[in-house]
Amino acid sequence: MEQRRQLLKGLAAGAALWGVGPAWAQSAFRSSRIAVTARGRGPDVILIPGLASTAEVWTGLAGQLQGRRRLHLVSVRGFGDLPPQANADGALMAAVAAEVRRYISEQRLDRPALIGHSMGGQVGLRVAADAGTRVGRVMTVDSSPFFPALISPQATVRDVEPIAQVAYQALQFLGDEALRTRGRSMGLELGGAADAVFQSMGWQGGDRRVLAQALYEVMTVDLRRRLPEITAPVTVVYGWSADEASPRARADSLFRGAYASLRRPATFERIEGAEHMVMIDQPRRFLAAVERFLA
Repeated sequence: MEQRRQLLKGLAAGAALWGVGPAWAQSAFRSSRIAVTARGRGPDVILIPGLASTAEVWTGLAGQLQGRRRLHLVSVRGFGDLPPQANADGALMAAVAAEVRRYISEQRLDRPALIGHSMGGQVGLRVAADAGTRVGRVMTVDSSPFFPALISPQATVRDVEPIAQVAYQALQFLGDEALRTRGRSMGLELGGAADAVFQSMGWQGGDRRVLAQALYEVMTVDLRRRLPEITAPVTVVYGWSADEASPRARADSLFRGAYASLRRPATFERIEGAEHMVMIDQPRRFLAAVERFLA
């Protein structure tokens, strides 16, 4: 994880080399829940980061796409260095999704493609379910409509609730380092690997209240019932391993099961050698998947 954190810092430091960062135009859109930067011309693509991440996680991808697409990079307030503002209290993801929908409407985007990592993938699914034909297509990156099902397919919200409460308290009062050290044992209580839920903590950090609420919602919100409402085509990208000893060897069946209730079958793209941070673990393979998705 430390290697990934250092790589992310390097991406941020080198962002100007790709024309990302300060060169990106801050959108005129005003929101107390999200910040959006935009640049380029062409078909619209909205990039939504995951838990404890900001738009910096998309630096490499943005550098590859910005000459051919109009990119809209979303950051959730309270993650990284962004002050939490309205995200400091109460539920988070539904409100963030509503702001993304408002952005699409106010900026008059033409059926944008949504790409969301982890929690950002769940936000993308919410937007697609609520926005109908105003969304062109959706890619989720190592994201599930119900994350605990990736650990134990039989898990229910009732099963997860006590563990989610412990995780919330650990992060709120002990900090994300304490959560990382306890995350594996929490995941084992559900019967499987926990990298997709717990190891997303701490890359860029943020406000503890916002991070704790976001983690709680990621663990307890079940969006599978919303999947039939999505009309846009969905592509599911996830890390995979050929090593049978790795929990990632089971990823195919787990992700296919998670998205089974979509009205049209999803396209599944497994990225060998990647874990949760697919775009950082295997950037070339991930870019190839994105190119197929946008073609």
